[in-house]
Parts: sequence; C-alpha cells; structure tokens
Amino acid sequence: MTDPASGRALDLTSWHHDWSGLRVGVLGLGVTGFSVADTLAELGSRVLVVAEKVDDRYRLMLEVIGAELVQATSLDSVPAELESLDPELLVVSPGFHPDHSAITWAIERGIPVWGDVELAWRLRDKVGVSGAGSAPAEWIAVTGTNGKTTTVQLTAAMLAAGGLRAAPCGNIGVPVLDAVRDPQGFDVFVVELSSYQLYSTSSMSPWAAVCLNVAEDHLDWHGSMEAYVAAKARVYTNTRSACVYNRADELTLKMVEDAEVVEGARAIGFDLGVPGPSDLGIVDGILVDRAFHDDRHSSALEVTTVARLAAAGLGAPHTVADVLAATALARSVGVTIPAIRSALDTFHLDRHRIEVVEIRDDITWVDDSKATNPHAAAASLSAYPSVVWIAGGLLKGVDIEPLVRARAAKMRGVVLVGEDRTALREAFQRHAPHLPVREVTGTETKGVMSVAVELAAALAVAGDVVLLAPAAASMDQFTDYSDRGDRFAHAVRNYLGGDPTDDDTTGRSASHAAPADAETDDDAGLDGEAPNERPHLLD
Repeated sequence: MTDPASGRALDLTSWHHDWSGLRVGVLGLGVTGFSVADTLAELGSRVLVVAEKVDDRYRLMLEVIGAELVQATSLDSVPAELESLDPELLVVSPGFHPDHSAITWAIERGIPVWGDVELAWRLRDKVGVSGAGSAPAEWIAVTGTNGKTTTVQLTAAMLAAGGLRAAPCGNIGVPVLDAVRDPQGFDVFVVELSSYQLYSTSSMSPWAAVCLNVAEDHLDWHGSMEAYVAAKARVYTNTRSACVYNRADELTLKMVEDAEVVEGARAIGFDLGVPGPSDLGIVDGILVDRAFHDDRHSSALEVTTVARLAAAGLGAPHTVADVLAATALARSVGVTIPAIRSALDTFHLDRHRIEVVEIRDDITWVDDSKATNPHAAAASLSAYPSVVWIAGGLLKGVDIEPLVRARAAKMRGVVLVGEDRTALREAFQRHAPHLPVREVTGTETKGVMSVAVELAAALAVAGDVVLLAPAAASMDQFTDYSDRGDRFAHAVRNYLGGDPTDDDTTGRSASHAAPADAETDDDAGLDGEAPNERPHLLD
C-alpha cells in the first residue's frame, strides 16, 4: 500500500517535474477522463483508467497512448486492478460523488484525489505565454448556477478583441488540460468551472474569478444547498486581482467576503442597477464601468447601451448581467472599452440559449434548452411578456414550486414533457389551477417534441412566445440539452411547413433576436470611429 507520508504526487507542481512512473488511477472515460489519461501518459506516468461506459474510440486511443483500461460492469466496489496498481494519485472525472467507493477507498489510504482542473493548474507551465516559453498563461475562473458558458465566451471574445490570445476551456467543452498542452500557447485561459470541478480543486490561484449567481441545482449530488454553495465559493480562493460578484445575489457577496484571497485582490460588483465606485452597472440605459476608472468616484466609462445589446440579441436581462460580468473580467487584465465594444458588436449567443427558431403569425418560437434548472428558466421566462412554456425533464432534486408560483401569471399555457411530470403538474394545480396544462405522455424520444410543439401551437395566440426552457436536465429522454433543442427546432420547422426531411441536428444556425419587450434603438453616441473611453457623469 502507498505510504501516505511519501506524498510524491503532492510535490508535483510543474510540467517540468518528474512525473515518470507515477502510478495514477483515472476514474471515468469521457472527454475529460481521456484528456487526463493522455496528459499523464505524455508525462510518462503509469495510467490505469477505470470506467463503466467505454466508447470504442477512446478504447483504441488508450491503446495508442499506452494507458491501461478496466471496464467494470459496476463501480459500486473498487476493482481489483485498481487495488493492485496501488496508485499514488487518483484523478476523478467531474460528476463522481465524493462518497463514491473508489474515492473513499483512496482517501482512507491517504491517496490524493484530484480533478482535472487541479491537475491542469499544476501543469499550467508546459507552454509559456503565446508559446514563448516564458510565464504560464493567467487564469480567469467562471462559475455560477447559470450563465457560465455565455460569460466565458463573452470574456474570451473581449480578450481577443483586446489583442490577447484567449482560450475558453473547462466545462464549456474543451478540457482545460488540452488548452494547457496546446503548443501555440495562450495569454489567458478563461475556465468554466462546475461545482463538481471546484469541489476537487485546491491549488488554483486565478488572476480573476466570478460566481455569477447561486440557486438550487445539483442538490441530488451535493446533498444540500449549503454544500453546493460551499463548492461554488471555492472559485474565489487564492484569487490574485479581481473577485467579481453579483450585487443582486447576496450569496456571491458573502462568498467574496469569506474568501481567502491573495492580498491586494479587489471586490468588483455588477448588477443591472446604478453602480457604486467599485462596480459595473447601468445608468440611463447605458452600461458603465466605475471599477476600472481613475475618476470612478465622480464619473464612469460608457461601455455600450442596453438598446444596442438588444439589437444584437443580447438584451435579455440575464444576458446583460453576463455582459457586465464579462466586462469586469476583461477589464481586470487591461482590455480597453473600445475593444470590449467591438467584441460585443460581433458576438452571438451560443445555440440553445434563448435562440429564436422561427417567427410566424406573430408567434415567436424560442429554444432555451440550455435552461436546465429553475433559476435559468426563470431568467428566460422573465424576458417575455406572454409565454407558452414547454418544461420538464430531470429536476435533479430541486424544488420547482417557487418558479411556478412566481412566473405562472405571465403564462398563456404550459406543455409538460419528461418521464416524471408529477412535481410540475402538482405545482400548477396548487398555484395556477385555471392555467391550461397539457402533457406529452409518450416517452419515445423521436415523438416527444413533435407532440409538444403541436400542443403548444394550440395554446399560443398572436404576440406569444413559445418557449422551450425546461428547468430540468434532459437525459431522461434525450442525449443532452443540445439534442433536446435540435429536436425542438426540427419539430417547429416541420409544424410550420418546413421540409420534413430537414433534420436540424447538424448544428445549423438560427437567427438571434431580442426579447419581445427589449428596446432596439441604437445609440449613435457609441458608434462611429471614436475609440476613446468616454466618461459618463453620474448624478
């Protein structure tokens, strides 16, 4: 058995340290698990991957890189092969619960248990800034219940417009280890972090960090709201320059107040109200920066306008908040206001995030399949005055009742999908008994969205938005939220008379439009060739 006092893995904090021969168990074999195995094999470690589900592509690639594989029918107990390896380190893919048998087994034996982000932080110096072999890239860490991906993408776009090589990575889909090993090098990694990843990260010391918001989610995994909040709060630990928080969410402020940060790190707030001297916010429809401005006590720098964002499809309130958060992060590394404005003028939201599918007969069909929890769905519902809501799926242990109670008044009707619709149905019976509620009772994936669209169309009238914002995960009936959104878009276009052979699952883009209640007038004062950071005087 490994001598815990030796702690070899704990002493490895650089790519250039000696990782050769280190015995490492890797739990899970998806995109993240393979990136871990590939990285450690490149370093010369002995790698044993343990997984229940194994894609044939990964099986072949593991053979190529020289990693061992154990495909277990069940991981309820520790495989004998992992015990025989006597690992000096266990690296766990996101989603494995802390009380998983292999994790508790490792902890009892004094074996360090890391996630891919912890490993990546220790290896971040493989390639220097822009490949020059100098200092490693800075990290900007982004978490929150909702808005992470949009904020990461916005921040990366702003950094790029400012002339920096930026890599959006992490939970966004590109493993952070792949970004760290990219030979071209980067100036900044913008790292999206889930609560799972943060739970198993301890060494990270980012330049700037943000928790966008906190609401009930993943309680089935964390066990309690307190544990979920504690995991999210780790994003601020050891932050060196800017702790960006949401002034409208007291939990994020408390996280910053309680965080152990590097001396000199600033607290930077953002919300949709008038900002204080160390905040970003909105004054008279203008997004302004009072945090990174020499004269911040008496004036602010104009970033853009709400109207201009709305015209670009970024006008939903929660998206505006994401823009403010991203602006704070970009400003923390010196990106200028003109560069940020330029990035916003060309930015488009990711697919399945308040994406307009079609507009016909004054009814707008919107795909927000990425709204996988009640907090995200509430933000989406608040952007429209009258909605036929398509909702349901895996609720992940959260309470749906507060959302129904708060938003039912703005609904024309509801269409429920998902294998377990009971909680939603009962919530509407209690809080909106007169609201029409329809249910898709079939469970076969191919037919779910076609039926849902037909039922929604029967409820909608001119001026309504038919909104897919499920407030739930998708895996009960779909591959993922992207599959769910693609099938919705395909069903909408077929219903409205599109080509029935046009299967919209190939990533076909759709137009983006502002919410129905958003302003669309542009502000000429921010147009044109003037590149200067213009101050906006405050009352």
